[in-house]
Amino acid sequence: MKLTRLAILSMLTFTLISANCFASTPSEAAFQKMKSLAGEWHGKGADGMDVKTKFEIVVNGTTVLETLSMSGMEEMLSVYSVDDDGVALVHYCPTNNQPRMRALPAAGNIQELDFIFRDAGNMPVATAGHQQRIVIHFDDADHITESLTWRSNGKDSVEVIHLTRKKG
Repeated sequence: MKLTRLAILSMLTFTLISANCFASTPSEAAFQKMKSLAGEWHGKGADGMDVKTKFEIVVNGTTVLETLSMSGMEEMLSVYSVDDDGVALVHYCPTNNQPRMRALPAAGNIQELDFIFRDAGNMPVATAGHQQRIVIHFDDADHITESLTWRSNGKDSVEVIHLTRKKG
């Protein structure tokens, strides 16, 4: 009887320790949500023009690469990865600058990631046109909304894109 109790107590202790060791942090949960976007998406911008994006999981599952194509513009790339307690984003823009942003996800069900500008590579002056903010709202498994904030000379303009996962 004592041996059975000891065995049960040991198994419960091991289970609790294991659960804590593998518990997901908010940044890991947010990155899993980003990984769930893998595939091709299509939609329309506010101007009614076609938009396509593709999310790929790369670098042994540690990075998500987004290739965004908006009608009449050059392709843009965004690279997402876990960064300590947040998710980092580096945006490669056709204007040849590379804004670096970061989202700090809250615990619980991730509905939105709000990437805020931190700094940029190859941006000669702060007033140069660049992506200042990117918000990804997870509407459901097959629909997302991306809001892209462009800042130039201290003025912001927001492009809202509604995207649907391409099937088959």
